[in-house]
Amino acid sequence: MAAAIPLYKPLTYEDVGEIDQAGRYILEHVGINIRDNACLDMLGEAGAGVDRQNQTVKFKPDWLDSVLAQSPSSFTLYSRDGRNDVHLGEGKVHFTNGGRVFHFRDGRTGQYRYTMLRHVARTAALVDRLDYVRFYIIACQAHTIKREVYHLNDFFHSFNNTTKHVMGGCDDLEGARQVWELAGFIAGGEEQLRRKPCISMIVNPISPLTMESGMLSVLRFCCTKGIPVVCDPTPMAGATSPVTLAGTLVQMHAESLACMAISQVFAPGAKVLYGAVPTVMDMRKMDVTMGSVEMAMMNAAAVQLARLYRLPIFGTAGVTESKTSDIQTGSEKSMSSLLVAMAGADCIHLAAGMLDSANSISYAQYVIDNEIIGTVQRVLSGIRVNKGTLALDVISGVGPGGNYVMEDHTVEYMRDEFFYPELAIRSSYDVWEEQGRPNMVSRAKEVVQRILAQSKGGVLGPDLVSRIRKAFPGIQNAQ
Repeated sequence: MAAAIPLYKPLTYEDVGEIDQAGRYILEHVGINIRDNACLDMLGEAGAGVDRQNQTVKFKPDWLDSVLAQSPSSFTLYSRDGRNDVHLGEGKVHFTNGGRVFHFRDGRTGQYRYTMLRHVARTAALVDRLDYVRFYIIACQAHTIKREVYHLNDFFHSFNNTTKHVMGGCDDLEGARQVWELAGFIAGGEEQLRRKPCISMIVNPISPLTMESGMLSVLRFCCTKGIPVVCDPTPMAGATSPVTLAGTLVQMHAESLACMAISQVFAPGAKVLYGAVPTVMDMRKMDVTMGSVEMAMMNAAAVQLARLYRLPIFGTAGVTESKTSDIQTGSEKSMSSLLVAMAGADCIHLAAGMLDSANSISYAQYVIDNEIIGTVQRVLSGIRVNKGTLALDVISGVGPGGNYVMEDHTVEYMRDEFFYPELAIRSSYDVWEEQGRPNMVSRAKEVVQRILAQSKGGVLGPDLVSRIRKAFPGIQNAQ
């Protein structure tokens, strides 16, 4: 992926300092509500200020700095085949999809339906073949799977349809343990998994300033097992955080830093991403607006706050309130993806496949978003300037009145100099008419059909699948 060009900075250097200090003030004087006695004990023993009666932890500045200093500034989200490893903290921007939605938009009927296990498998297969979606976040919740085994099924069918890194959330410790055992089985053992973890987890503190026991137990488990984690606060301006963008950033920053600090108490050196999903509520009708330009601005600002601590960041962009693949979808997705990418976020999630305020998924939208992300990556790559691209020799050779179509220089550079979209319409009107008046959506549906037809059978070998099913009898077929 292209190196980030930090062209967009919504905060001045002084603004970043003020928000950081305000967030640290919240941590020192207000604190975080920790609803877990074992975690309170660990934090107290580590030197944090614990008020057991109110289940509140406060973070003194020096202690906070010493603990945060143990967080790695770079690490890798490993793929299983080594061809799609995602290296964080190297100044590159990586895009991915989003997950745990409950509705799927049927591309044939336009109707919304509940998501099933087959939608997990098929979205994983799509991501496996989309070049600009760098890893897979489990996309949806399978309604027909029992709670006791739905994380096990989610991750198995993800592994069986992509070799890219798989990220997801677990609601409880037992689910995280099942996923860890499954991933270790596939990786060849716990040590191999710890050395190159092909899975990561998302945990969500509750805004404002609260962490419940289930989330903390999953965080602790992952940190001690060497599984990378995203601590992802989701404050909503005007609802669960102050209505002002700066105020929401203050609270989000406090919540993110608290997660980072607690993870290092659990396991010094734990691989954790600074998470950011600040959203906005339209106060006119109290509607969530994840596709708003203000959400993109706050996520770009979050990059500046994470960089202050040299922490890799898991930001958010590419979201829309639209219910279908239309002009609003393209406008909102392109704007936010470009802004947050130009701020230099390490990972940008929710950027592929999502509709309806990240409540629904669409197969065709995955393919369309892959193309949008490709154009954003082309922007980030910039314009190459060297002896060859300056083209003085060929300009001199062609001279006035000539053309460059048949020049060797054109052949040499034409493939790498331009981004060639697969879906966008670039033909003449007559050719477009002859082709049946295609558009990006119709072409995306054709790509979806081709990918899904080619992906039947999965990527895990039949012998391995048989052994997995024997070892984990709770795994079901993706019907």
